Amino acid sequence: MPKILDRYLLREIVLPFFLWLLLLTFVLIMPPILQNAEQLIAKGVAWPIVLRVLLTLVPQALGITIPMALLLGILIGLGRLSADREFVALQACGVSIFRVMRPIVVLSLAACAATAHVMIVALPNANQTFRNITFNVIASKAESDIKPRVFFDQFPNRVLYVRDVPPSGGWRDVFLADATRSGETTAYFAKQGRLNVDRAKQTVELVLEQGTRHTTFANKPEDYEGSSFDRLVLNMDAETVFPRTQLMKGDNEKTIAELRATAAENAQHGAPTGSQYFTIQQKFSIPIACLVLALIGVALGVSNRKDGKLAGFVVGIGVIFVYYVLLWTSRAGAISGRLWPAFAPWIANVVLGIVGVGLVIWRAGSADQPIRISVPTFWRSRRDAPATLVDGSRSGAGTRRVVLVIRVPHMDLPRPTLLDLYVSREYLRVFVLSFVSLVGLFYISTFIDLADKLFRGTATSGMLLRYFYWQTPQYVYYIIPLAALVATLVTMGLLTKNSELIVMRACGISLYRSALPILVFAVVFSGVLFMLEEQVLANSNRQAQRLNAVIRGWPVQTFGVLDRRWIVGTGGDIYHYELFNPAVNQFSRLSMFHVDHAAWRLDSLTYAKDVSLVRQPGDSAQPSLTWVAHQGWMRELKTARRHNRVETVVNYQAFAERPVSLEPPKFFNTPEPDAERMTYGELKRYVTELQASGYSVVAYMVQLQRKVAFPFVTVIMTLLALPFAVTTGRRGALYGIGIGIVMAIVYWIALSVFAALGAGGAMSPVLAAWAPNILFSAAAAVMLLTVRT
Repeated sequence: MPKILDRYLLREIVLPFFLWLLLLTFVLIMPPILQNAEQLIAKGVAWPIVLRVLLTLVPQALGITIPMALLLGILIGLGRLSADREFVALQACGVSIFRVMRPIVVLSLAACAATAHVMIVALPNANQTFRNITFNVIASKAESDIKPRVFFDQFPNRVLYVRDVPPSGGWRDVFLADATRSGETTAYFAKQGRLNVDRAKQTVELVLEQGTRHTTFANKPEDYEGSSFDRLVLNMDAETVFPRTQLMKGDNEKTIAELRATAAENAQHGAPTGSQYFTIQQKFSIPIACLVLALIGVALGVSNRKDGKLAGFVVGIGVIFVYYVLLWTSRAGAISGRLWPAFAPWIANVVLGIVGVGLVIWRAGSADQPIRISVPTFWRSRRDAPATLVDGSRSGAGTRRVVLVIRVPHMDLPRPTLLDLYVSREYLRVFVLSFVSLVGLFYISTFIDLADKLFRGTATSGMLLRYFYWQTPQYVYYIIPLAALVATLVTMGLLTKNSELIVMRACGISLYRSALPILVFAVVFSGVLFMLEEQVLANSNRQAQRLNAVIRGWPVQTFGVLDRRWIVGTGGDIYHYELFNPAVNQFSRLSMFHVDHAAWRLDSLTYAKDVSLVRQPGDSAQPSLTWVAHQGWMRELKTARRHNRVETVVNYQAFAERPVSLEPPKFFNTPEPDAERMTYGELKRYVTELQASGYSVVAYMVQLQRKVAFPFVTVIMTLLALPFAVTTGRRGALYGIGIGIVMAIVYWIALSVFAALGAGGAMSPVLAAWAPNILFSAAAAVMLLTVRT
């Protein structure tokens, strides 16, 4: 009997534990996976290296998710036993709560050991491995960062522009502006070029072939130096490609011995040591939190209530939130010197441990009673108060009432049936629970990420609340599809497990008709995603990014991508300016490179101290807007044949004022083309302007198509979940949740992979954005046609 009970309890807890561990880990590492995977795949990195990089991101999430999943697993597993009255049978057999705790303690010790291994061994190694791999990838793929028709300005005081990148490697039609020498600007136009990166010596060389060189001087504009070359090698700044000759470890990348050595070194130089000592103790306190959370989980899970295993979601999320608030509050106190760093990480364990022990002791003496918190009531229920008539008198037993009956014409309109209401109620119940739990998880992870800024004083609580407010729509945008998927699987799985679908079929109701309310909700949720995309996300993401930059101390970007001082005009000319003021439409220090595109050489160079848009009289007395340059010069370069040799003739002209031909002002003043901060219409217009200005728009085209494709995910996932739920429903709702988690992971990986392939030019942007939907829709169609309806 004891061994059977132990196995039974472990089986009920282990399954939800692993399911929630998978879900929580996936949710936490999803943003870095999407970001890093797309970048690495777009760079052409081999798949084994990409998988290795992504695996190194897992330990940083496991240190948080193992204790969280343990608590949720205990609450859900014991909640199921409570709902089915199995604890009543156990109590009747003399099984106490302390006997129930025995297998749970064993499981908690295993989770504690796993978390300790992650925190002490795996996390430092994984973080450092991730940085080493990405470092080497960046170094080996430096040339691939230079895209055709995109200005590359990462080299200090140098700007590189390539018009074409052939598949065989290298570049064609290269432009380089070099301002490394004070007071001089040299422009290179070359037919071919390439970047030679030596990782061993950490040197970077730019090789240009078959080109010309043009040097002008700021203090002597009349002076000019020009020449041609067959091959030219320029030494570039290696720090741009190799950021550091040695990767420095942060506290999380260090072992305990390294942390102690760092603390000793800081103490010798009078530097603070609180962060190192706190991190050392945190490597032990977080694993011990598994035991503390297990105590609370047992106390809250063992009862005779009827609310079932899904009711543990909100309770578990609340306990986890309290734990991390205490942990990061103590961290702030340790770093600031108000708390002893060696004890601060244990405060959360001590507080919640005392609460857990008290709850377990209380539960051992009153297992039949739920834990309640009494709230004073200052009002009476309306049902208990006597009704008041119009004249102010109280209604009594003998009071006569006048009933007004209004007959309306009968209208036979489509309305939900009793079956629709029943399925809808079950679906919405699971959807709301999943939605609230996942939103809470995002809040907890974001608070953990930003709590240090709050406790250090670089951010206020009001600023953090505003950031949560503006960031919530983006959370909701990603959570709605996952919650809809889980709700579909659980609802249909429960109907299958309880044989309710069989009864429906016996009554002539097919699976398609039974699932109609769920499909309607899926369509509604797709509409909500469309509305969020077009009406909410653009503004909320801009505000969230601004607040995030302020909280983290990053510089807030005040100009768009096109307002970056280098730009290609619609005719192919290259412009460079120090400043553009959109309020008065005025340039400061504008240079215009007029290029012969067939020969790829410089035809003329015009410079003006300032250029403004002025109104001048035009034809038929109609005024026109004209760009006028002031205090500048123009240098024309023409080829002439002399003595059987081609020479370049330079014609220099200075001017005080002259009209110049430029694009309209809006061409130079456009908002930043970030897909997450633009609506579909804004991004579409911007892509058109980017194409006209010579920029590569492949990645933006993928994002544009994804804005239309992604909202359909709720319908597609629902169609795919229906046959899965019917075929696997008899194994339980948690089995359906597990299937849903796997499906979501596969979909998001496919979304990331195809987006990276599209951004890298391996497939068309339209196909890259719609490929996940097409593949999952085809799978759903096949399964729906083969499942018994």
